[in-house]
Amino acid sequence: MSPTLYACAYAAEFPTQALLRLRPDLQSEPVAVLEGRLPLELVCSMNKQARLKGAVPGMKRMEVEQITGIRLVTRSLESEAAARSVFIECSAHFSPRIENTSKQMDCACVLDIAGVERLFGPPEMLAQRLRASLAAAGFRASIAISANFHTARLKALSSRTVTVIPSKQEAIALEKLPVALLGLEEEHAETLAMWGIRTLGELAALPEIDLVARLGEKAKLWRDLARGTAQHTFQPIEPEFTLKELTEFDTPVERSESLLFVCARMIDCLVARAASRALSLASLTIQMQLEGGFIYRRIIRPALPTVDRKFLLKLLQLEIAAHPPQSAVLQVVLIAEAGQSKKVQLGLFSPQMPEPSQLDVTIARLKAIAGEDRVGSPVLEDTHRPGSFHVESFAVVEEIKNTQTDRPRAALRRMRPSLPARVVLRADKPTAFRAAEQRFTIKAAYGPWRTNGCWWSSDGWDAEEWDVLAQPSNGTEVACLLVRDCTQNTWRLEAFYD
Repeated sequence: MSPTLYACAYAAEFPTQALLRLRPDLQSEPVAVLEGRLPLELVCSMNKQARLKGAVPGMKRMEVEQITGIRLVTRSLESEAAARSVFIECSAHFSPRIENTSKQMDCACVLDIAGVERLFGPPEMLAQRLRASLAAAGFRASIAISANFHTARLKALSSRTVTVIPSKQEAIALEKLPVALLGLEEEHAETLAMWGIRTLGELAALPEIDLVARLGEKAKLWRDLARGTAQHTFQPIEPEFTLKELTEFDTPVERSESLLFVCARMIDCLVARAASRALSLASLTIQMQLEGGFIYRRIIRPALPTVDRKFLLKLLQLEIAAHPPQSAVLQVVLIAEAGQSKKVQLGLFSPQMPEPSQLDVTIARLKAIAGEDRVGSPVLEDTHRPGSFHVESFAVVEEIKNTQTDRPRAALRRMRPSLPARVVLRADKPTAFRAAEQRFTIKAAYGPWRTNGCWWSSDGWDAEEWDVLAQPSNGTEVACLLVRDCTQNTWRLEAFYD
């Protein structure tokens, strides 16, 4: 086996593929992509259906509009950049060394696959698996494998299937390919055409010395490329792993059903990309560009990281229903944050806990009814104000076990709402009180504990707390908390000590 082995993955008509990979409703229709400014828009890319109807690159908008049945869309550089990142990310699953050879209108990368046979099998099997992985991400790609870097690249550009070139047969595999694949300058291409050189095999058969003498030093590289012997210094990249999907609409979308139809495909891609790295989605951010220059942004955080597509789509549906966009949608971006799935081992006699997905859906529905700030987990605020707290988003956290020895502790059981009380004072100290139509005699009183704050605003407070040991009429003893509101000079029974 050759010490070097390369696999090239090439996606033709990439502007069209980048726009259609997340639009299953358009994949079966003839689509042509336009670029440029009105009225000089030209066709830069198209799918197979549009080509069969007679569309060709370079046609003007008015010309292609005369062909019935072709859907015209505008080229999106943002969609191409996002799709190119996904293409390289999927290819990088098969080799840690990958070089990006993409051009303006195409997307291609070359993988150094020498030594990965034990992981993915022989080259034929690796090529099939690579093509299937790209197809699952929404790309139609051709794969070529060769011991020469440039041979694999040129063969992938000219084919639409999987090709494995045996070692020492690079020239035979390239001999019928057109010279145009080399990307020669117009002057040199015309010279070769005048000589009758149309294929790489004809170029490789020319004598090297005479060719260099007439066309210069570059001609030696062209000849080596045609013979499959050109050398190359591999320049690997480190693809950044970012869970992001972007879709632009050719017409503004107003109906939420159409929007969710596209978002479902985007969520499928995000989940598949995360699952390929044994990860889950910990959060999902949706950002939409609206008509009028508005930006819509919402964040969805499940209680636990998940890869359930239907569950994430349901949360997204509830979020959009609770907070609808202000106007029609022009662009949708989904950004996910990766996380690790957690599994909990339940005991044999432990109570059954609700499914995290059902819990998240229930919380989302409660937020739509009660409000965002009224559903979640209560968190005490760093203040002396009695009963001051705020609500944060609910999240499942691991239980922290207490390693200290068990000691008798008093629990404060607050009354909701607190009970009004009438207190008898003696020497500014409570001696008896009446609450809930019952009289209590105070045996011991400790206090007062005074707290106050925000005296400069209307929501200020000034309170005086007493811990008392009281005895009701039935003879039992209870420990309770009495609070006096000094601003209104009123007493309330706030809590009991258990």
